Amino acid sequence: MEVNSEATRQTDYDQSEDDRRDAQKDKYMTFRLGNEYYGLKIQYVNEIIPYQTITAIPETAEYIKGLINLRGKILPVIDISLRFKQKPFEYNDRTCIIVTSVQSTVVGLIIENIAEVVEIREENILPPPSIGRSDKAQNKYVYGIGKVGDSVKLLLDPEKLINDEDASAMEQANNVEAEEREV
Repeated sequence: MEVNSEATRQTDYDQSEDDRRDAQKDKYMTFRLGNEYYGLKIQYVNEIIPYQTITAIPETAEYIKGLINLRGKILPVIDISLRFKQKPFEYNDRTCIIVTSVQSTVVGLIIENIAEVVEIREENILPPPSIGRSDKAQNKYVYGIGKVGDSVKLLLDPEKLINDEDASAMEQANNVEAEEREV
């Protein structure tokens, strides 16, 4: 009996991809901004890097801090606290950049500090409240509230963090990178 080893390897690869997706399904990277904790689905997180020097982009929204060079790739960076119209925090040695893929664009998200990776099952996720805060700015980015033990995490929709206007600024940053490669 002959076994097609290429087909077997592909099947093993497909199963390991499925297993990895299943293992990440309910996992969230949590981080702190001010007194609140937020969660981002782990599937959106490419890596976490220490804060580094950022090159400002003129005439962009205040929360778009600029560009960084990550191993030769130019990435736009957003300060999440400014995006939420919160008071800015002072960057320190705990400040991190979460490198994430959003709407087919790789973006860095500046956060105060990483908390942990937690598992939040779907049955422990509630819809965000429709009343409460007078400033609804951050609520439009929150798709749910995750219950973790006795605490809650505000779960972010990364695609809503980037609106069309931001996407064009991010695209310009990617075009700058492409032009630099051509030179």
